[in-house]
Formats: sequence, C-alpha cells, structure tokens
Amino acid sequence: MQKYLTEARQLLMLAIPVILAQVAQTSMGFVDTVMAGAVSATDMAAVAVGTSIWLPTILFGHGLILALTPVVAQLNGSGRRDRIAWQVRQGYWLAGFSSLIIMVVLYNAGYLIGAMHNVDPELSAKALGYLHALLWGAPGYLFFQVARNQCEGLSKTKPGMVMGFIGLLVNIPVNYIFIYGHFGMPALGGVGCGVATASVYWVMFIAMKFWVNRAAFMHDIRLESSFSPPDWKVLRRLVGLGLPVALALFFEVTLFAVVALLVSPMGIVKVAGHQIALNFSSLMFVIPLSLGVATTIRVGFRLGQGSTEQARVAAWTAQGVGVCMACLTALFTVTFRHEIALLYNDNPEVVTLAAQLMLLAAVYQFSDSIQVIGSGILRGYKDTRAIFFITFIAYWVLGLPSGYVLAMTDWVVAPMGPAGFWTGFIIGLTSSAIMMIWRIIRLQRQPSERILARAAH
Repeated sequence: MQKYLTEARQLLMLAIPVILAQVAQTSMGFVDTVMAGAVSATDMAAVAVGTSIWLPTILFGHGLILALTPVVAQLNGSGRRDRIAWQVRQGYWLAGFSSLIIMVVLYNAGYLIGAMHNVDPELSAKALGYLHALLWGAPGYLFFQVARNQCEGLSKTKPGMVMGFIGLLVNIPVNYIFIYGHFGMPALGGVGCGVATASVYWVMFIAMKFWVNRAAFMHDIRLESSFSPPDWKVLRRLVGLGLPVALALFFEVTLFAVVALLVSPMGIVKVAGHQIALNFSSLMFVIPLSLGVATTIRVGFRLGQGSTEQARVAAWTAQGVGVCMACLTALFTVTFRHEIALLYNDNPEVVTLAAQLMLLAAVYQFSDSIQVIGSGILRGYKDTRAIFFITFIAYWVLGLPSGYVLAMTDWVVAPMGPAGFWTGFIIGLTSSAIMMIWRIIRLQRQPSERILARAAH
C-alpha cells in the first residue's frame, strides 16, 4: 500500500502544475471571447467560428509533438540523457514541418467557412481574417510545446505552468492594443484577437527557450552544433508514435464540433443549454487530462529504469487517483448544477436544460477520467496505435451513431434532443474506458523483456 501512496504523491506533484497550465490556457480563450464580444456580437461569433477551425488543426500538430514526452522520460529514466538533446532537436524539425502544413490549411479556411450554410458575409470575412492572423502563431505554439514536452519528459512540469500564466498576463494588454486600437495600432476587432494570440504564442516560446537554456538541470542536455539537418529515421519514429495520438485528438475535437452542428437547428434554448453543459464539463476535464500527462511521464520514466513492476504501480495509482478526483468533480457538478448554469445564463428554460445535461456529464466524468488516463498510460508504454483504434471505434463507430439515433430519431425511444447526444457521449466514453483498461491489462501481461524493448525503441 505504501508504494501506491508514494506514487500518488509523486503523480500529484507532477499533475498540479499541468492542471494550472491548462487553466491558464483555457482562460486565454475566455478572455479572447469576452474582449471580442465587447466590440460586437459579430466579432465574438467570428472568434468562435475561427476557433472551431483552429482547434482541431493545431491539436493535430500538438498530438504529433506529444510523442516527445515518453521518449524523453524513457531516456531520462534509463540514464541516457546524452541522447535527449538530439531527440528534442528533431522535435523542433517536426514542429516546423507540421506548422507549415497547418498554416496552409488555415490560409485556405475560407473554403470551409464558405461551406457552412447561412453564414453572414461580415462574420465570414472576420473569421477568415482572425485565422489569417492566428496562423502566424502556429510555429510559436508548436515550438513552445516541444520545449514544454522536453521539460515534462524530465519530470519538470512547473515551467509549463509559469509560461502559461505569463501568456495569460501578456494576452490581456496585447488584446487591448490590437482589438480596440491603442498605441498607434488600428482597431482590428476580432481580427486583432488573432494578432494578439499569435504574438502571445511566440512570447511563450521565447520565454520558455530562455528558461531552458539557463536551467541548471538542463546543462548536460546540449548539442555542440547550433544547427543539425533533419534526421529522417528519428522523425519517422516520432511521427509513428505521435500520429495515432494526433488522429485521436482530432477525432475527439471533431466529434464535439459535429454534435454542436447537429444541435444547432434545434433552437436557441437547446443550443445554449448544450453549450453551457459542454463548456463546464470541458473545464472539469482539465483534471483527468493533466493526470494523463503526468502518468505518461511516470510510466515512461519507470520503464526507462527497467522496472515493469514500478510502471504497473504508476499506471494503476493514476487510475485510482483519477477515479477519486472524478467522484469529487461529479459530486460538485450534481450538487451545484443549477447555480453553475445561472452563471452562464438566467433564462429558466436554458438553466433547466443545462442542469439536466450536467447530470449526464457527471455520469461520464468517471469513464472520461479512466479513458484519458488510460491514453496517458499507453503513451508511456509507447503503445499509441491502440489509442487511435480505441478512440475511433468508441467515438465514431459507437458514440456518435448511438447519440444520433437517440437524439434525432424515434427508433429506440422518442427523440431525446441534446440529451440523446449526451447519452451517446456516455456510451462512447464508457466503451473507450473499457477498451483502454483491457489493452493496458493485456500489455502488462506481456514478458518484461518485450515491454522494455518496445519502450526503448
């Protein structure tokens, strides 16, 4: 029992700074929406439309870079720190190539916005302007993630937290300058929001790089040359690890986007209730998501040390901590669901619907926690291909179709509206949790030599 308690303490020491970093990042989006909304409803809507395209695109690149964390953690645990700098250098190459593709996609986002029905021309123009400004921040964002994953792979999660809050603090005055037009700058409205956010990503990267270059524990992680060409063998291995995670993230984000589009014709009350419940549950999701990041570090480090038993302890401790946290967040959600809904909206119908949906959100917080921490465990074991297949089957084969049937048809019960889609979320996330646990047990039953050989690859 003592080994599990010790592991839980170490896990939480890693996870708490990651939670705070995620809160800072979420707050940046909230600040953007509020400050753009102060200009006009069109500007706020343009930022919302632009963000719905930006998020799946940049998270795809983010998923690729996540491959670096278990690689660095494993090398650190095995005492091969001399090899980390080369992997990180190739991580920057991967971020550079990914950001070029992302920038091209975002530059041509007008075709995607044009495909949306009944979009106001002014809103469409502002959303495209926002994306054209924001795309210049893509390299800064991904380079920052490389530096952050380097630190996190070395079990240093506080720098990411500090840089997240620096980004939030810089974001407010820079938004003020570019959105409203101060210090000689033109008032750009929603487009200014894109300029500000892109600038903040570069500030975060430069600050993080400055810190990494001066940190005492990083002094042995250096390359003599300031430039190295791409190492295609290492890049292929990073892409092989990161691509399934990137696709899994993409599937998850697009699932919620598709559901939002399917709910949108149901009327203002149902759309508002759905958005409130979804926004709040995404805030609660920060906790298991951060635990998943910390779990990847702990499992990768233990495998690097050559201890499959300690990796197993790390994996199941994380799941235990995650379920305990889910109990607390679910209890909080159920107890204060009406009060939470009132913070967003005072329409009685909207509040009632949002509160009903939050009951369903409380149910799926357990399976959501198990599946996202399970994903973190599998990343630590470098079994990322399983994450892709589990996510695809759970969300797109089981979750979305069952949600659609329950929400929009009378095949099983009378059409349930948004609650049908939320029941679909429960089905998808629960099936994902079951498949993740099954895969972890199957992995851990393999001979230690085989587990360690995959981790060292």
